[in-house]
Amino acid sequence: MLPSQALLPAAVFALAALQALASDTFIAAVYEHAVILPYPTQEPVSPRDALDLMNKNMDVLEGAIKEAAQQGAHIIVTPEDGIYGWRFTRESIYPYLEDIPDPVVNWIPCTDPSRFGPAPVQKRLSCMARNNSIYVVANIGDKKPCDSSDPDCPSDGRYQYNTDVVFDPDGKLVARYHKYNLFMSESQFNYPKEPEAVTFETPFGKFGIFTCFDILFYEPAVVLVSKMQVDTVLFPTAWMNVLPFLTAIEFHSAWAMGMRVNVLAANTHNTSMAMTGSGIYAPAGARTYSYNMKTEDGHLLIAELDAHPRLSPAFPPAVSWNSYALSVERLSQNDHEFTGIIFHDNFTFTELTKPEGNLTVCQNGLCCHLSYKMAEKRNDEVYVLGVFDDLHVIEGQYYLQICTLLKCLSTDLSTCGQPVETAQTKFEMFSLSGTFSTSYVFPEVLYSGVQLAPGEFEVLNDGRLISKTKPTKPVITVTLFGRWYERD
Repeated sequence: MLPSQALLPAAVFALAALQALASDTFIAAVYEHAVILPYPTQEPVSPRDALDLMNKNMDVLEGAIKEAAQQGAHIIVTPEDGIYGWRFTRESIYPYLEDIPDPVVNWIPCTDPSRFGPAPVQKRLSCMARNNSIYVVANIGDKKPCDSSDPDCPSDGRYQYNTDVVFDPDGKLVARYHKYNLFMSESQFNYPKEPEAVTFETPFGKFGIFTCFDILFYEPAVVLVSKMQVDTVLFPTAWMNVLPFLTAIEFHSAWAMGMRVNVLAANTHNTSMAMTGSGIYAPAGARTYSYNMKTEDGHLLIAELDAHPRLSPAFPPAVSWNSYALSVERLSQNDHEFTGIIFHDNFTFTELTKPEGNLTVCQNGLCCHLSYKMAEKRNDEVYVLGVFDDLHVIEGQYYLQICTLLKCLSTDLSTCGQPVETAQTKFEMFSLSGTFSTSYVFPEVLYSGVQLAPGEFEVLNDGRLISKTKPTKPVITVTLFGRWYERD
């Protein structure tokens, strides 16, 4: 009895200490990095040359990490491919890879770098975290040997994984995630045999992590939020922007709002590949973001977030995405329907021919409803209401349900759906809704110049996306992007 009685005060003290360390808010940072790329080659470089390149990138990242820590950040996320870039074959990426152990090994590479073999990159990242007392999130490559006893073992005798790592403020490895949904150009990497749902606890909430293309799929993205109940998602990415719906800032912000979770999105920066757009996003909208296609420099973003957004008074209520749209009759019959293509998908459109009105357009089982009033109907700009309800098959296969109000590239209706970055038309009001068959819907509003509209629109409980300002800024697109995971 005496030993257990003696332990009780110690346990109470430890619990009190943890509660004292816990915080209702925290400071987050993301860094958009202009990656120094390797010279493209089919042949592997020497390990020394590989490390030289990685150290050049880590020099830049270390400067961002120090600055973030000095500004009070508790965690910083750096981009996918941020340490060695891309342009690799399976063979040529090998010198850049390290053996990354499971975090259960309780390892601080900064103080014990050779425990699992050569690990200079992990050592340096660990020391960056330890020396600056900050969580550091980075994307590197993992290698794992295999042999003929494994029927799936590649012919070169190893697995290679696109991998995220997280080091805590002591420099300890606390998370390792192998990317599950590889983009079509990532032939240098293997798929893990099973999807991983990686989480870890901090004094400022429960965190989950996944990489880039993963965000479009149920596993691991939705699993982490809906089943694992994480507070914040860490999201290293190398996102190539695709207007009108899949520009990094609009989609990642919309995903945070639709999933009602914090998202720390760190993108690589390479304008020749349309890679830019990073942000710190909360369930109610963007806290800070950056989109820059004009210069080639990196950018550090810092903002405060709720540690437990579900407990915050600002946490948005659940949305019944089809409630309003199912309750109304088809708002109008019109003679202006036509078809067009957006990102290889066949949309059905109807033109906004009047300065105000109510419109409906349908495809398969999805009907989209729009009520609107333009501040001024311009003759040099054309807008349409569009709908897509089908399987998307480019760069991956996944089911989408999309309702969108968008500006056409020109007054020629055949240009509707082509990328547009500027507009002049403002709206006195808009209200967009749809008869969605999925509960996973992401609300997007994009203004002229590829700018977000934080605080200038809202989603009502019945599924209507409505404007809050009169008039709006010039509109590129207003979209409800539905991801019908259940049909995949």
